[in-house]
Amino acid sequence: MSTTTQVTELGRRVRERLAERHPGALFGDLRTLPGGHSGLTYSLTAGEVSYVVKAVPPGERPVGRNDMLRQARVLGALAGSAVPVPGVVAVDEDEPAWFAMEFVTGEAIEPVLDEHRLDPGLCRTRMLALARVLRDLHRTPTTLTSEPLDPARELERWSRTMRAVPTALRPGGEDVVNALGARVPDNTPAALTHGDFRLGNVLCQGERPAAVVDWEIWAYGDPRIDLAWFLLFADHRNFPRLGHAVPGLPTEEDLLTAYLDGRPEPPDLDWFRALARAKMAAIMGHNLRRHREGRHHDPDQERLPPTIAEMIRSARDILARRL
Repeated sequence: MSTTTQVTELGRRVRERLAERHPGALFGDLRTLPGGHSGLTYSLTAGEVSYVVKAVPPGERPVGRNDMLRQARVLGALAGSAVPVPGVVAVDEDEPAWFAMEFVTGEAIEPVLDEHRLDPGLCRTRMLALARVLRDLHRTPTTLTSEPLDPARELERWSRTMRAVPTALRPGGEDVVNALGARVPDNTPAALTHGDFRLGNVLCQGERPAAVVDWEIWAYGDPRIDLAWFLLFADHRNFPRLGHAVPGLPTEEDLLTAYLDGRPEPPDLDWFRALARAKMAAIMGHNLRRHREGRHHDPDQERLPPTIAEMIRSARDILARRL
């Protein structure tokens, strides 16, 4: 079956299901939605209403980032909570599985990494608001089940990514992985976690976070994983040679104050800060490897080697100085 035929068949299934919500409406075609990082992501209109459709690629196993039903479950579990998410309107478990959700308008901009003309004061307000959203996420009760993601499992997962990168592209990476492994902290009570929580994965409308998106790697795990990753994006200096300064952004202390809401700082947070830098270096190294192998052509990836090396060095310095 050709790709065009597969998309046509998926479109038929989606329109047939959504016709129950929009009897007599004129439906548009599925259109590829830029920016999707898992499965197949489309937009579709039903009269004046727009939806986002996420589907398992034909022939692919519905696991990991391609497990659309798992993504639909976490969005459904958060419906009506203090965490803003798009509403799921239809789920089809027949293979290849798909689900449709509300199309939320807004900007998803990472202030210190993306090219933008946002007012620095707006960036500050959004980041502080998002710290409170993260606090609410970690306080949200849930009946969802998944294998708990503790610090050891998180380190194991990203160590595999690091070690899949050629050694020459990650100088000192093995030493950092080993140092993290020698100091794995004790578990804290598990919470619902996003896995990639930052402004680049949140649609904002003005000052307000309107929808947290990209739930591909959500877990029931250690909330410090989310927190340290979020804090990483607060300072352009955490991204040597790539980040750019945004005047007035909240400091880590500002964000922690908003997140903690009077609670004490969680223990061993510096271990997670170091892990966050190692994870970012592993991701960058993975992307650079794919570029050089011709699987993902992006000339900008050639700028990454010095940044990868400096992020690994930063992780090593945190481990040496603070733990």
